[in-house]
Amino acid sequence: MLQRPFALPFRGELTAPGDGGYDQRRGLYNGLIDKRPALIAHCTATADVVAALAYGREAGLPIAIRGGGHNGGGLGSCDDGLVIDLSGMKGVRVDPRARTARVAAGCLQGEVDHATHVYGLAVPSGIFSTTGISGLTLGGGTGHLSRAFGLTLDNLLEADVVLADGRIVTASEDREPDLFWALRGGGGNFGIVTSFLFRAHPVSTVYGGPIFWDIAHAGAVLRRYRDRLPAAPEALGLFFGIKTVPPVDMFPEHTRGRRVCVLIACYNGPEDEARLALAPFRRGLPDPLIDATGPIPFPSLQAMFDPLLPPGLHWYWKGDFFETLSDEVIDIHLAHAARIPTNYSLMHLYPIDGAVQRVPPRATAWSRRHARWSMVIAGIDTERENAEAITRWAKDYWADLHPHSDGGGYVNFLMGDEGADRVAATYGENYDRLRRVKAVYDPQNLFRINQNIPPAVTH
Repeated sequence: MLQRPFALPFRGELTAPGDGGYDQRRGLYNGLIDKRPALIAHCTATADVVAALAYGREAGLPIAIRGGGHNGGGLGSCDDGLVIDLSGMKGVRVDPRARTARVAAGCLQGEVDHATHVYGLAVPSGIFSTTGISGLTLGGGTGHLSRAFGLTLDNLLEADVVLADGRIVTASEDREPDLFWALRGGGGNFGIVTSFLFRAHPVSTVYGGPIFWDIAHAGAVLRRYRDRLPAAPEALGLFFGIKTVPPVDMFPEHTRGRRVCVLIACYNGPEDEARLALAPFRRGLPDPLIDATGPIPFPSLQAMFDPLLPPGLHWYWKGDFFETLSDEVIDIHLAHAARIPTNYSLMHLYPIDGAVQRVPPRATAWSRRHARWSMVIAGIDTERENAEAITRWAKDYWADLHPHSDGGGYVNFLMGDEGADRVAATYGENYDRLRRVKAVYDPQNLFRINQNIPPAVTH
């Protein structure tokens, strides 16, 4: 039986099995994963994090850290352990002159967008406003603005961190530089980040939205995307997807339920420039089923598809990086697109060129600077009984493509069942240094409910 209250002052809320709201509070974004922690500590400030961590450490409990709770593998929770929940730690402070944003660890991406947009600024992030900023940043952060401004972690200036021994430090290029290096891509392995300081960029109304074609044209669209994007202006963010048009009012009735391929655009600049940048991707292709591009506030573009993938759906996803997209690879995509198991399942290809590749591969823990594309395959459905079908489709699809990949996977697209070798391959040449940093900041591997990097053995 866990003892409460904590030895150190704690002003948040504690929830254990049998307490009201326990089942709701233990729920995860991925409904496929069901975990029953012994205690959930809902933190309101850094002092609460220190108190909860001390309790878990002294009790010898497994400790999971939850930010936005968006992790596909459910690694923001654990069975029979302590969940340190940061979701109540909110707040964004924007400095428009310095073009920075100080963001608390519990913020979602949409909350950051809301705060920065009024100043005509944005922090490069993902493609859904419901994503937690903490996990996104610590694992990488690819999205609409990556080609122009880099990954989310490339725009991190400093982070406040609670270490495994309870100390509080600030990590930056000048202070705790090894820790700062490891935080930028190493996930939650090195401490609990309670706030982030980001560089922000001039972004306000963009030209963007989706362009849908029938799945019969997927080969032509994907080849055009592959061939034209490298020469496109970096102001153009453009990713490719294979999916099904949902049966909802935001889509024309005649398109609902159709298998489609899609280009989703975001051009940070004037409309006339955007149309010119997109012209090579339209020219010579069949007329699209839907062209919903146009001027749109950046936060609205970020939130456009949130209602289609609400929390609680059942997910199984797989990811890989690719340096090239050969015709053989495109044929594999087309073969599996014909076998999509459910209306929610999808595949996305995100570009990671431009500003992402101008950062040296050893400058941060995120090492895949040579790749050009980041792929995610997501089997998704509302019903648990379809779990086997969505999992098998994602695994088979990935297995056929993986031999053509660069061998590593994006840490934010790894499930919790992929093994230590897969994690090591993800970090490549940076893995040994990460293990050495881990040995300094978390030698007992207290933070291990993640895509774990074990500490190096020291003598």
